[in-house]
Amino acid sequence: MYFLSMCFCNVPTIVFKLALRHQSTIKHINKVLIANRGEIACRVIKTAKKLGIQTVAVYSEADKNSLHVSLANEAYLIGPPQAAQSYLASDKLLEVARKSGCQAIHPGYGFLSENVEFAEACQKEGVIFIGPPSTAIRDMGIKSTSKHIMSKAGVPIIEGYHGEDQNVENLKKEASRIGYPIMIKAVRGGGGKGMRIVTHPEKFEEALESAKTESQKAFADTVVLLEKFVEEPRHVEVQVFADTHGNAVYLYERDCSVQRRHQKIIEEAPAPGLSWDLRNQLGMAAVRAAKAVGYVGAGTVEFILDRQNLNFHFMEMNTRLQVEHPITEMITGVDLVEWQIKIASGEELPLKQEQIPLKGHSFEARVYAENPSEGFLPGAGQLDYLNPPQVAEDVRVETGVRQGDEVSVHYDPMIAKLVVWGKNRKEAITKLHASLLHYNIAGLETNINFLLDLVNHPEFQRGNVHTNFIRDHQSSLFKDDVLEVDDLFRASLAVVLFDKRLERDVAKRKNDVYNPFIIESNFRVNYRHIRDLKFKFNKKEHITKIKFSNSSFEDYEVSSDNGVTWKKVNASMEFVCNKNILYSTIDGHASQTNVFKGHNTVVLFTQRGKLELTLIPNESLFDLDDVAESPTGSVNKAIAPMPGILDKIFVKIGDKVKKGDSLFVLIAMKMEHIVKATRDGEIIGIPFKAGDSIPKDAVVVQFSDEEINKEE
Repeated sequence: MYFLSMCFCNVPTIVFKLALRHQSTIKHINKVLIANRGEIACRVIKTAKKLGIQTVAVYSEADKNSLHVSLANEAYLIGPPQAAQSYLASDKLLEVARKSGCQAIHPGYGFLSENVEFAEACQKEGVIFIGPPSTAIRDMGIKSTSKHIMSKAGVPIIEGYHGEDQNVENLKKEASRIGYPIMIKAVRGGGGKGMRIVTHPEKFEEALESAKTESQKAFADTVVLLEKFVEEPRHVEVQVFADTHGNAVYLYERDCSVQRRHQKIIEEAPAPGLSWDLRNQLGMAAVRAAKAVGYVGAGTVEFILDRQNLNFHFMEMNTRLQVEHPITEMITGVDLVEWQIKIASGEELPLKQEQIPLKGHSFEARVYAENPSEGFLPGAGQLDYLNPPQVAEDVRVETGVRQGDEVSVHYDPMIAKLVVWGKNRKEAITKLHASLLHYNIAGLETNINFLLDLVNHPEFQRGNVHTNFIRDHQSSLFKDDVLEVDDLFRASLAVVLFDKRLERDVAKRKNDVYNPFIIESNFRVNYRHIRDLKFKFNKKEHITKIKFSNSSFEDYEVSSDNGVTWKKVNASMEFVCNKNILYSTIDGHASQTNVFKGHNTVVLFTQRGKLELTLIPNESLFDLDDVAESPTGSVNKAIAPMPGILDKIFVKIGDKVKKGDSLFVLIAMKMEHIVKATRDGEIIGIPFKAGDSIPKDAVVVQFSDEEINKEE
């Protein structure tokens, strides 16, 4: 009895001591360094400002004028454009943290976010790493290790080889045991890098070498694992969060099945077609996975989900914030970056599992500088025009660029993430479609038109998604843009109105009196002036004639058949909120079109998407076909399909190669691209050397004019 009374008497003291101990573990963060760039750096800055936390940005020489630099309270130059000498230089990052007095470092995603050595270095420096413990990164960052841990934790895994013997012959033997097709996968990192699908044994060695080379450049590691390749699975991932007090929750799942080049292009939350029972099974398996490695912070457990029977298998865990985290935020109302910062400072999770809501449906579409019709080859260059959709509670634009900024060859070509929310999936799709139409970009090729076709696809709208969705629906997704006659007329009217504006502006600068009757060559009152315009669209030439009216400055007649027939049109243009709005009425159909005029292009942003026409000067003396065709049309040249760094050259002058032989490797946007010979031939010229920066369409390998005699 005495013992019990003593215990009860000491309860307040014990509780106080526990509370004091807990309180002492809270680490105050008032200044954070963001060891990243682009949109994720901007995203972290946004939440940090909301919490009253000072932010320190880092930047390479290529990023000195970047948006994340201007948004942060402070910014430090850390090196040249190459990531290995800047964003991956952990010693430079820690030096900036010391110099600026930061208590914590947020790694974002990519770069050093899953780097064990960097997490350990932060701990040694006494800097809070806003991420999981280094032990969890090590266990889950090496995919082969994570498979063993998951198996012991009762999380189902897919058949494969995760051993240490990396001898080529051993890997070939294991591949045969597993059975083709197989996936070669780098054991570190993510983002589709170091991944190759092999369908036949004779292609194994080249795919292995390519995967290892790409992995070395991205993660400084060449170790790979092999997995049975499931040909039409769904890619479903679960957002988990854990704190230092033993609590762990899941914030539902995301479907990331629609991919190109093994990289996600559009994601949604929650995953379509899942029962609440299956959703709970996935969530609990993900929590078990997190607890098995003593996880802390934000993480994503990725699963392969069989389309037919809905069985799921553990694929990997990303020990960081994911690119697609905003869609989880939209359906739960949670700021995941805020949770990251609070958990890193020692606080408990703000919500219990049963308190986390699931409301509505959300999509994220990744807007890339790339050409979908050419295998999604990435691009680089200046964003001459950039006008995103209006941001609202149900529409987010996560970006790190502004109009006039450069999309650099040194980094990922993602321009932005467009995130929408709806009360249900159908409503969310409608909002996504509308927002994509209002995402207007000129100066670079983007995937926006492709995303519009994808979102409009009947099977996508039904939720019938899987990782081969794009391949299986290629014929309906990769269609040539159609130029309607009215679009051609609008492009012609836009040229005339832009020229009128230019002459008016010139007159103002010269302090001349602007005379609207003398604005076109040879145009005078009482003279029916006609202007000819030439365009090129999808390699086809189009000619229009525009007849000016004597009675009105907004009335015209337009012909596309060399003056045989004419249409009466009315047109004017107004600059409103960074948009040049063309108001036109053609055959009684009134419309408003955002238009952009570049040096030799006219871009229309229509209700079907972006249409870009090349404007050909009338006085041009060169062959129009030569202008439109790139060097890709020549069989005697192997060119760079995109700007990049020439990494390897497999041939030398005098070599005789066969069709399909590998010629050189180009590194662009952190991806490796192998260019192969399109015919048999002898190499007579290689104007570049390994390490050179190569512009798009540059001739890298020159063939002789004569093909090799096939009997030789």
